[in-house]
Amino acid sequence: MNRGYFADLSELKQHGGKIAMANKIVIPAIAAMKFPDREVTYSNGITLKLPITSNGDMVAADKAAIPKVTLLCLSFRANSQAMIDSWSGHFLDAYSNSKDVQLYQVSFIDSWFLSWSPIKQLLLRIMKKPNHGGKGALQKQMVYSFGDHYYFRKELKILNLLTGYTFLLDKFGRIRWQGFGLATQDELSSLRSCTSLLLEEK
Repeated sequence: MNRGYFADLSELKQHGGKIAMANKIVIPAIAAMKFPDREVTYSNGITLKLPITSNGDMVAADKAAIPKVTLLCLSFRANSQAMIDSWSGHFLDAYSNSKDVQLYQVSFIDSWFLSWSPIKQLLLRIMKKPNHGGKGALQKQMVYSFGDHYYFRKELKILNLLTGYTFLLDKFGRIRWQGFGLATQDELSSLRSCTSLLLEEK
């Protein structure tokens, strides 16, 4: 888990960030692991905890706001931005009019200096965007996660920080599909078919 930048770079040169092919089929609910909770921050300073999931204590009005499907795209270094864009852009186009899905791009910032409160506030102001992207019901939500992510990555078995990671979650926050690196057309097809299956789940 603590390997260096050059080990990641060497691996990236071998496979271009494609550390594995995406799932072809949806992971059965009984075998799916829960995505670990992570606090994230919008550029306006508002924080929330991902994933947003359903639980038994919610009233009906709250349940209506719970997405049936969430696509979480994780970027640990700037060079992986194009990789996660290859997934999120397609997902945004495919489900632009759906109110049952959510899309988050999470950028991880682990530098202690950039996580220091005054610098963090300045950084968020610089990153502030006029809108989230997307013209329909689905909006691309850009959020940032500050601080150490060792144990978070350990749970998800994330080793290489130079590639992009994409997770498709159901309404209970379980990982039902995942992709890595740049998306291929076949993988985007499997993403769509798995999303459709999850949207139909009761």
